[in-house]
Amino acid sequence: MHDFTLQELQCFDAVATHGGFEAAAQALHRTHPAVFAAVAKLERRLGIGLFDRTGYRVRLTDEGRAFHARARTLLQEMRSLRRFAAQLALGQESELRVVIGDFCPPRPVLGMLSNFFARYPETRLHLSLEAVGGPVERLLDGEADLIIHGINKRDPALEWIDLGKVRFVPVAAPGLVPKVHTKLRPEQLRSRTQAVIRDTARHSAPQEHFLVEGAHQCTVPDHSTKKEVILQGLAWGHLPGFLVEEELRAGSLVSLAGKHFPGSVEDLVAARRADLPHGPVAQALWNHIQDRRA
Repeated sequence: MHDFTLQELQCFDAVATHGGFEAAAQALHRTHPAVFAAVAKLERRLGIGLFDRTGYRVRLTDEGRAFHARARTLLQEMRSLRRFAAQLALGQESELRVVIGDFCPPRPVLGMLSNFFARYPETRLHLSLEAVGGPVERLLDGEADLIIHGINKRDPALEWIDLGKVRFVPVAAPGLVPKVHTKLRPEQLRSRTQAVIRDTARHSAPQEHFLVEGAHQCTVPDHSTKKEVILQGLAWGHLPGFLVEEELRAGSLVSLAGKHFPGSVEDLVAARRADLPHGPVAQALWNHIQDRRA
């Protein structure tokens, strides 16, 4: 058996992943004959048939399936090594862009960032606050190096560190809603104004959280403003539990949580692009967050 090449492995993986030579060629931006020849050459080098070509679609043989599982591990390590080399070539960054999302508890996160950047005075922190779909959009658009918000954990372009869970509670001032708060139905709140956070995403599909259809809406830029609007009896809405604990205990706000308004629990994470290299300071920040997340 002769040594095989990385290009042959990449072509084999693409055919196995995409289910055919034409689809693999498009994914790799190569010609169909080039991909076919690379896989055939790999099979000759190994002395085994990797694909069953007798059907309409090529399928992995048993040997091909076992080989693919090991090959994917090697290719992942190669991609990781390339990213690491790119990180070394970047040198220490002059700026890092961090976006904090609307339901992030500000005090501990800002304290963590302050502690970290005090150790890297040559790297400027560019900090911005975004809401709803804004943080993830900034990250995917290349306008942020790291976000602290919620993400779609099924997105292969992202990697994350779990920081905790944030409970959202539907609340109102006592005089705004009927006394039987926990049995309210959506139609009973259509005549009341609902406070909602303004989505700062510029081109992503709008996200609608907890909206009562047909209700008048009051849009606000952040949860602190939203809380004040609700405290003044001008609207009702959902707020992070950490922001209203004292008011709920004191009775200046009442919870509307019940069968029809259960609230929610959202994962708060630190997230970054998994498909891009990160410089040494960005990696140090990532490690710092992992160490401090408790």
